[in-house]
Amino acid sequence: MTPRVVATDLDGTVVRSDHTVSERTVAAFARVERAGAMLVLVTGRPPRWMRSVAHLVAHRGLAICANGAITYDLHTEQVVDTHLIPVDRLRTAIAVLGEALPGLGFAAEYDDGMSYAHGFELSYWDARTPRTPTPIEELVSRPAAKLLARHPELEADALLAEARRILGDLVLPTHSNGHRLIEISAPGVSKASTLAELCGRHGVDAAEVVAFGDMPNDLPMLTWAGRSYAVANAHPEVLAAVHRKVAANDEDGVARTIEELFPG
Repeated sequence: MTPRVVATDLDGTVVRSDHTVSERTVAAFARVERAGAMLVLVTGRPPRWMRSVAHLVAHRGLAICANGAITYDLHTEQVVDTHLIPVDRLRTAIAVLGEALPGLGFAAEYDDGMSYAHGFELSYWDARTPRTPTPIEELVSRPAAKLLARHPELEADALLAEARRILGDLVLPTHSNGHRLIEISAPGVSKASTLAELCGRHGVDAAEVVAFGDMPNDLPMLTWAGRSYAVANAHPEVLAAVHRKVAANDEDGVARTIEELFPG
């Protein structure tokens, strides 16, 4: 059965190690839309990191950003829907994590930008833009798409395990990297929940969805979709959970598979 929806993660899945998207991948995405199927880019990236991607894919399709918190129209580069962390849960999450794991630094992604508190180590990408730290009280003054927590020593897998134990069902933590960072969403909000919501509005069943991913934040989506693939360079947890494998991101594994799924 030809899929009605192709849902793919970006970084580590179709974005190469040199931060580019190959011409073959762009052509494969165009093939999806020519066939009348829906292309959905499902990413941990916030909208502010999507402009270059929108240009690369010729403004095709929709994007589910911030691990399900934001739906973003790549044609218009506009936010069209949000599932944000309420202020009370944001405050509680920071309080309990900060008490249990001293040294954590916090930042928040919103639908229109980001803020970070004193002690949060910026990523390479954010450090290139001059920013001023924000008091915690201001950081939690409005609902957020994602709460970010970075530890000075614990790697992402260990930090995620601790956060899950500490937070329970207050919010939903995950990670998409190995850089001592976890990403926290509102309870019940994941790549899978928002993708299912989007597909439901278009009358598409999970069995009609094919999904690609590489990291733990992709697992809910990969578990939900009718047909799922892990790229060869995926996190061990993803490789263990997903039976279908494709070539690595640097070898255009997703593009090759799309070409097989949409041979026209």
